[in-house]
Amino acid sequence: MNPTGASAPRTGSPEDLAHWLRLVLTPSVGPATARKLLARFGLPQRVFEAALNEPAAVEALVGQRTAAALRDTPAEWRSQCDLTLQWLAASGDHHVITLADAAYPRELLTTEDPPLLLWVQGQLAALAHPRRLAVVGSRNPTPQGLENARHFARALAEAGVEIVSGLALGIDGAAHEGALAAAGPTLAVVGTGLDSVYPKRHAGLAAAMAERGAIISELLLGTPPIAPNFPKRNRIIAGLAHGTLVVEAALPSGSLITARLAIEQGREVFAIPGSIHATQYKGCHALIRQGAKLVESAQDILEDLQPVWPGVTHASSQPGPEPARYSGPHAAVLQALGHDATDFDALQARTGLPTPPLQAALLELELEGRVVRQPGGLFVQLVRA
Repeated sequence: MNPTGASAPRTGSPEDLAHWLRLVLTPSVGPATARKLLARFGLPQRVFEAALNEPAAVEALVGQRTAAALRDTPAEWRSQCDLTLQWLAASGDHHVITLADAAYPRELLTTEDPPLLLWVQGQLAALAHPRRLAVVGSRNPTPQGLENARHFARALAEAGVEIVSGLALGIDGAAHEGALAAAGPTLAVVGTGLDSVYPKRHAGLAAAMAERGAIISELLLGTPPIAPNFPKRNRIIAGLAHGTLVVEAALPSGSLITARLAIEQGREVFAIPGSIHATQYKGCHALIRQGAKLVESAQDILEDLQPVWPGVTHASSQPGPEPARYSGPHAAVLQALGHDATDFDALQARTGLPTPPLQAALLELELEGRVVRQPGGLFVQLVRA
C-alpha cells in the first residue's frame, strides 16, 4: 500500500520505494545485514513479510533484536517517504535507484559494500558510462595542483573518459570543471542529501554537472554535511571508477582513503608527483612508494587502462614545455624559482638582481598568472599544462 498517496516516482513504484526506505531506516539493520536479508528472502517487501510470518527464520539469520525491529515501523518512515516522493516529482532529472534496479551502476554493484539506495540528480545514462576515472585531491591545493586537475580531467574527458569526484572545494571542483570544459560527462558523489548543495559555492557547478552527468548520494534527503559521511562516500567514488588519480594529497587526507579503497577493490591508482618540499604532495609520494603509478600526462593513464577501456582514444592535449617568452629579469626569476616555493631573499641571492627590478619582475609575472605569491612571503611558478 502507498503510505503517502503521492504520485509515482520515476524509478519503481511508490510501494516498492517505500519498502526500500523502510529497510534503510530500520534500527540495527545496517547495509551488510540488509544485503543478508535480501539474499535470503528477496525484495524488501518479502523481508518484512518474513519478519511477521517466519519470525524463527529471520531470528536465526539476524538475531532476535533485529528481527523485532523489522516488525516495527520506523518513526521517520512516512515523513521520509513523503519527502522523497515530493523530491522525485519536482524534476524529471530526480531519480532513486535501488540495488535491484537495472540502472544501478555495474561497477558499484560488484564492490564489497554497495549502497542499498542511490539518490541521483541528472542523467541516468551517466551511470552506465564504460570508461570512468576518479580524480581526487586536497581541499587546499596549490595553484599548480588546480591547474593539473583541470588539465588531466579535460584531456581525459576529451578522450572519452567520464570523471568522478566529490564536488568538494579544491581538486574535486577543478576536476569537474575540467571535464565540463571538454563537454564531457562527470559524476559527483556527495556527503549530504541531494536536496541541498555542499559547499554552497558549488551550486552553479552542480547545476551544470546535472545537465551533462549526475550527482549521486546514498544519504537520505535532509542529511546535512556531517564529517563522518565524507570518508564514507569515498568508497562509492572509488567503486564507480576503473582507476583513481590522486592529484595532491597531504598526510593524512581523505584522498588517501579513496586510494586505499580503490586498491582494496582491485582498481588502479595513479599519482602525480610534486616538490619534495610541498606538504600537499607527501601523500602522492607515499602512494607511489606503495605501488601507485607515477603519471606525468593523461596519456600515461589512458595507456595503462587501455585493456579495460576498449575504444579509448589518445589524449588530445598533453602538457609540454612552454615557449621561451621571457628574457632579462623575468627569465632570471623563473629560472631561479624552479618548481619549489622560494622566498624573496633566496631569489635575490640566486638572480643577483637589485631589489627594485626583482620586485617589478615578480609583480608582472604575478599579474600574468605565471607566478603565485603564497603565505609566508613565498613565491612559486605556475606551469600551464
